[in-house]
Amino acid sequence: MPDIPPITYVLIIIGLAALIGGALFVKFFRLWLQAKLSRADVKFSELIGMWLRKVDIKTIVLSKITAVQADIELSTQDLESHYLAGGRVPNVVRALIAANRANIVLTLQTATAIDLAGRDILEAVQTSVNPKVIDCPDPEKSRGTVDAVAQDGIQLRAKARVTVRANIDRLIGGATQETIIARVVYCIVSPLRSSNSYPSVLQNPDAISKSVLSKGLDAGTAFEILSIDN
Repeated sequence: MPDIPPITYVLIIIGLAALIGGALFVKFFRLWLQAKLSRADVKFSELIGMWLRKVDIKTIVLSKITAVQADIELSTQDLESHYLAGGRVPNVVRALIAANRANIVLTLQTATAIDLAGRDILEAVQTSVNPKVIDCPDPEKSRGTVDAVAQDGIQLRAKARVTVRANIDRLIGGATQETIIARVVYCIVSPLRSSNSYPSVLQNPDAISKSVLSKGLDAGTAFEILSIDN
């Protein structure tokens, strides 16, 4: 068997390296070019590293492009770290953009922490800008009214609509809207049961709303109650 010159092995290794490099270039070129044209600084080495770490490269690159187009400075490493931690990268980026446009102070650290806590940070920002209305009780989980019997024996039915705004600072550890609903329902039942007669309730329906609103039912929750209508 003839001896193979050492240079042949070197050429084979160089050829394999060139082949692998060419394959990776073709694989990532489109995303790299897209990022380059969008002024998003994504290096080829970062693309290869994400591929080796089994990161969804397209999600990271497109998210960074979206951020750059909205003048939000985020590093590829920050986005990749959040992805590897199980976070929803596109949701966080959209939340940061929405907060920036609404002049709401929201840092990447806060946004990722809220996202990893299981809260929808984008919805929270949107609710902070545009308050939402909560039906109390929840019509999907009950008959839609609070039933109580006044002291004259007449059954009364009531319901309330609570307008809330998300409090981003209290999202982590703050109770959900279910807590708001439960507290409002409880505070409606008490005055209905203690009323002397049903006409007294019908003549002054705003008294219940004012009473409920004054109790600070949003304490310890991720929301701020703006108004209660019944």
